Amino acid sequence: MIITVTTTTTTTLMAMGVTAAISIAAVASLIIFLTARELVSASDSITATRIARFFGIGILPLAMTFAVIVVVKIAGMMA
Repeated sequence: MIITVTTTTTTTLMAMGVTAAISIAAVASLIIFLTARELVSASDSITATRIARFFGIGILPLAMTFAVIVVVKIAGMMA
């Protein structure tokens, strides 16, 4: 099973390119963090507020990464 997963992962990374795979992982992480923060912030407890702040720490760098990905994609289309 591990060999199959490793082979599949390696084949996918080589076909898509490492940059595309990292971009997909970053965007997926951003979506997960934003969703989790919204779900946690719906609660009024102190613990929920702390957890929402914790998710906020990861959202800013991922949002900046998303912005860079968008700029690079647009620049690639224009060139």
